[in-house]
Amino acid sequence: MATAKRHRSARSWRRSEKCSTAFVEIFRQESVNLARLLSLVFILFWKGFNVSLLVVGSVAFDSIRTPYGQAEMIPGGSASYFAVTASYFTPVNVVAVVGEDFGEQHLRLFQGRPIDLSGLERAPGKTFLWRGEYSSDMNEARTLETQLNVFESFAPKIPAAYLDSEFLFLGNIDPVLQLHVRKQLPRARLAACDTMNFWITGKPAELKKTLASVDALIINEGEARMLSGADTLRRAAAGIQSLGPRIVIVKRGEHGACFFEGKSIFFVPAFPLEEVRDPTGAGDSFAGGFMGYIARHGNTSEAHLRRALVYGSVMASFAVEQFGLERLLRIERQEIEERFQDFKAMTHFDV
Repeated sequence: MATAKRHRSARSWRRSEKCSTAFVEIFRQESVNLARLLSLVFILFWKGFNVSLLVVGSVAFDSIRTPYGQAEMIPGGSASYFAVTASYFTPVNVVAVVGEDFGEQHLRLFQGRPIDLSGLERAPGKTFLWRGEYSSDMNEARTLETQLNVFESFAPKIPAAYLDSEFLFLGNIDPVLQLHVRKQLPRARLAACDTMNFWITGKPAELKKTLASVDALIINEGEARMLSGADTLRRAAAGIQSLGPRIVIVKRGEHGACFFEGKSIFFVPAFPLEEVRDPTGAGDSFAGGFMGYIARHGNTSEAHLRRALVYGSVMASFAVEQFGLERLLRIERQEIEERFQDFKAMTHFDV
């Protein structure tokens, strides 16, 4: 125990030292933009006192059509939704790639938040683009067009300053890349990943190697059954746990999410909204809320994991209220806590 405390203290000292050095460097620059300066100071302040969380995934443009309207070329991608959501709880480091068309007006969405974009690479070409639509069944999107663009050759480069991130989320990318990143952060206290049917069927051997290296898998219900070959959620979770992750979280869309750890099972509902306008970022926002809460408290006990699951569902419920990141960018902290209490009131009962 004493060794663990000394290790954490050493990490805190290193973070504080990095913050001091970076703070001095900022003021050596004569022509720094004021908004950028304030954003950096905010990040450095948070990082001096909070555990950091790293996400590796996509930053993209989405064009979306639902029964409630449409939006063209709006910022999206797994890393975007995750980072914005998690930033309400803890500092977030982002590793992703964008093209030359991802301008300053898009980057400004992340400013003023404890989101570090030092790992966001800008490559020649266009940013990853996804076009999709939803019918009355908002649980399933129909893909109309996918342009991988610069994301096709994405090779995550982890800045040295990120290597001591204590919590890691590997977004839905090639499992070979996920494993490559995981090996660079062997001391991360909790490493979680996402995946999809494309990798389950296309690179099953590589995916199994990644799953053997992580602590948690966050996956939707259909893909959990596909990956495990099981016909029930309980059997699916057990099958996935046998591959490596001790924690399996199954996202069930409007039906909430299920948490499995050992023999422990916990269910959380989706928040009952009057209107769902765009469910595109719900899953990544759920993951951001879940991982963000855990990183904020630095506690991976079952009780904290259960609370984190509820916060994940809370954040996902905000994400679907508007198109893209719009609602997530203007949440008040009080709203998050009020909705958490609503969840508690809706699900509590005495025995």
